Amino acid sequence: MLLTDCNGERAHRAELPGIPRRTFHYLYSDDCQTHDDRGALRMSEFDFDAVVLGGGSAGYAAARMLSAGGARTAVVEGSPELGGLCILRGCMPTKALLRGAELRHSIRDAAEWGIYPGPVRIDFARLMARKDELIANFAEHRQKQLQDGRFELFRSPGRLSDARTVELGNGKRLRAPYIVLATGSTVPAPPISGLREAGYLTSDDALRLKELPESVVVLGGGPVALEFAQFFSRLGTRVAILQRGPHILRDSDPEMAAELEKALRREGIELFTDTRIERVEVGSGGRNVLFKHQGTPRQIEADQIFHGLGRVPNIAGLGLESADITLENGRIRIDSNQRTTRSGIYAAGDCCGPHEVVHIAITQGEIAAHNILNPQKLRELETRLLLSVVFTEPQVAQVGLTETMARAAGRDVAVATYPFNDHGKSMILGCKEGLVKLIADRVTGEILGGSCVGPQGGELIHEIMIAMAARMTAAQLAALPHYHPTLAEIWTYPAEELAGG
Repeated sequence: MLLTDCNGERAHRAELPGIPRRTFHYLYSDDCQTHDDRGALRMSEFDFDAVVLGGGSAGYAAARMLSAGGARTAVVEGSPELGGLCILRGCMPTKALLRGAELRHSIRDAAEWGIYPGPVRIDFARLMARKDELIANFAEHRQKQLQDGRFELFRSPGRLSDARTVELGNGKRLRAPYIVLATGSTVPAPPISGLREAGYLTSDDALRLKELPESVVVLGGGPVALEFAQFFSRLGTRVAILQRGPHILRDSDPEMAAELEKALRREGIELFTDTRIERVEVGSGGRNVLFKHQGTPRQIEADQIFHGLGRVPNIAGLGLESADITLENGRIRIDSNQRTTRSGIYAAGDCCGPHEVVHIAITQGEIAAHNILNPQKLRELETRLLLSVVFTEPQVAQVGLTETMARAAGRDVAVATYPFNDHGKSMILGCKEGLVKLIADRVTGEILGGSCVGPQGGELIHEIMIAMAARMTAAQLAALPHYHPTLAEIWTYPAEELAGG
């Protein structure tokens, strides 16, 4: 194990009990109180080499890599259920529900093809049970991974009592030279007058519903809000969406967002953009939301209100002040190597952000572990190929730079689009909205980004991600053979335009 003294100079080698020297070498430098007279860290002070706070996607990824690298690792998880947000209350259960809603919607649209299945009855309890069956299977796999002996699992809340100590709920203390914070995110109470008193649904609550509400007002226009809005609507609930900004999906290409807005309205969802929510009142017929739409006072009454205004880092009570860890915009501040402002403490996932998506959380956890194990070969998070997908129908997906981002960065770009309603395979599927967009460097032709709103957009965007990973030009993409008729061949049309073909 390679250590440094307080001045950063190389010290002598020592070995951790039970860990071969060739397996886990780390560089550690902090205040002199943790070093002996020769500059070596007093390892007898520590119970583990690393403690990971949180057993979700980011935490498990970090623990897995640390253990594989020879580090004695502890995972502290205080949630009643093992599995993490994605498996238990996020990605997987919501996509299961969306599949059920999609089936019902497809059956209702079958008449266009001369197929008349008759009235469609919804057994909501069975739909939710199917979701629970799938999630139980996913969660069981993660639970086995967390309990397979590669690291020690502590089922307890944990907090920092100092920069090297995690205190459990029962008072037990775990000491380690390295700590990884991966505590995820939570749904905050929104600062809307009267909402707490009236009551509302979060995404967690919606996953436990016993019956469908007749009507719902959805607050927010982000991915979670929109996916649940379409889920409710396709099962027969009257839905209205209130979005503060001029468009839904504020971080997406505005042209893509506009296409999804048309699709949602066509399905019967009321969508109000450019709104300001004033207050919520309890009325005789339900909950009444009073708001201004483009400056004009409006109100909507509904059985339920769905809070889809986003999540915040789950850091309350974590003891960050005990370790002098700095926050930035409400998140744990990190550098490009996942290091917090306190030496030896790393963070990964939603608690530090800035991208609240699972594959990024996993990568961040892996980077934190790698950098603990390999301090002389530090890794950074690669954001050039950043992916995002919204699983509405049509799906909205993007990778790399949007047109707005590219121009704001001063890039000289060429842009080309092609609509799904003029593309053979998507016309067969009944697509009425949607398009793909490619952004390329005007001089070199290199693809800098792609956006898609259309059928299977989350799958299609990976073609552009791979092209960008290989730093392909639009001309090279256009020259690749694509089978006809497929959805994927739609990318060749804007690529040909950019290539001048």
